[in-house]
Amino acid sequence: MAKRVCIIGGGVIGLASAYALVRAGHTVTVIDARDAVGRETSFANGGQLSYRYVAPLADAGVPLQAIGWLLRGDSPLTLRPRLDPQQWRWMAAFIGACRGSVNQRNAAHLLRLASLSQATLEQWREADHLDGFDWRRNGKLVTFRRAGTFEQARSKVTDARPQQVLSAADCARLEPALASGGFVGGIYTPSEEVADCHAFCRRLAARLEASGRCTFLLGQKVTGLRHADGVVQAVVLGDEVMAVEQLVLAAGYRSAELALPGLSLPLYPLKGYSLSVPIGAQHQAPNVSITDYDRKIVYARIGEQLRVAAMVDIVGFDARLEPKRLALMKRQALETFPGAGDYTRAVEWAGMRPATPTGVPLIGASAYRNLWLNLGHGALGFTLACGSGQLLAELIGQHVPSIDMQGLTPSAA
Repeated sequence: MAKRVCIIGGGVIGLASAYALVRAGHTVTVIDARDAVGRETSFANGGQLSYRYVAPLADAGVPLQAIGWLLRGDSPLTLRPRLDPQQWRWMAAFIGACRGSVNQRNAAHLLRLASLSQATLEQWREADHLDGFDWRRNGKLVTFRRAGTFEQARSKVTDARPQQVLSAADCARLEPALASGGFVGGIYTPSEEVADCHAFCRRLAARLEASGRCTFLLGQKVTGLRHADGVVQAVVLGDEVMAVEQLVLAAGYRSAELALPGLSLPLYPLKGYSLSVPIGAQHQAPNVSITDYDRKIVYARIGEQLRVAAMVDIVGFDARLEPKRLALMKRQALETFPGAGDYTRAVEWAGMRPATPTGVPLIGASAYRNLWLNLGHGALGFTLACGSGQLLAELIGQHVPSIDMQGLTPSAA
C-alpha cells in the first residue's frame, strides 16, 4: 500500500531514500534547511565510490596510532577536546569499538550494504537512464609510501577479492601521473567507481520533481517534532506545524538536535576538507582514483576537476575552514601530483561527516512506530546512499529487505 513519507534531510542519504520510495510508488515530501539540495556534507566530498574499502575507522591499535598522529605537525587527525558530554560519550564508545573482532564484524555489515548500494546505483543508471553526474567505473588504486604498510596490505589480498597487488613500476604504468609520487607499491581494485555527489543530488531532485510524487520544502528548518503515544504526529517548521504519516530522519549530524525521548542517536561530526582543482588541457591528472594510504588523502578525477579530500578533525560542531589544514593538504597534493591541475584556483571546502562510533550507519525503524532512521554513514555516505535508500523503502513498504539487516538496524533507537 502506498504511503505518504516525510524526509528530513536533502543530502545524498535523504534524496536516495526519497528516490527509492518514489520508485516503489510512495508519495514523498523532502524538507531541508538549505535553499538547495546537497549543500552540506554531500556538496564537495571525496567522490570515490569505494565499495570494497568500507572497513570502519574503529580498529585494534587505532587509539595508539592516533596518539602518534596527534604528535605530528602533518597529522591527518586533529582532536580538540571540549566540555561536551556528547563528544566524550562518542569517543568512549569509539574506543570500545577498537577491537579486531568488532572491526571485522562491522566491516562485513558495511561490505554487504556497499554491494547492495553498487547494484542499486547500477539499476537506477540502466533502468531509469539516470545520468549527468560524471559517473565512471575507473578503478581505485591504494598506494603505499612505506614498505611495512604495503606488506600488511598485500597480506590481506585473497582470491575472493577482485584486487591486484602492484609494484611501484606497475602503479606508474597503470597511472602515469604517479611516476614521481614516491610510492613503493599499491593495491588496485578495477571495479570501484567515481562520481560527483552534488551533481547526483541535483539529478535525483530533478527526477523526483518530474515524478509528480515528491514535494520539496527547501529553506525550511525543522525546529521540533510533536509526538504522543509512541507516534510522531507532526514536524514543526517555525510557526507552521505539518502533520506526518511516516517520517524519515536523514539530516546527517544535525539529526541529534531532533532526538526525542527514548531515541538514542550516537552521532558526532568528523570534519573533513576537500580541494576542487580545475584541470586544463595542459595538466596530467590521474584518471584512476588514488588513495594515498600513509597520508590518508584521496584523489578522484570528477569531470574536469581533481577532487582532493582528507583529514578527520574531531573539533565539535565548527564547520569553518581551517587555513592550516587546507594548506597542509594542498602542499601534500602538490608534492604527489604537481601537474594535475591549477592549484591556484582550487576551491576549498569543509564538511561535517555524521559518524557513529562503530562506523556502521543506523537504518530502519526506531522506538517510535512511524519514525525511521537513515543516519551515521560517516565518510561513506555517497558510497552507501543508494543501498541505504533501497533498504529503507523496502522496510517502510513492509517488504523483505534485499540483504540481511543484522548489524544495521538501530537497536538502541
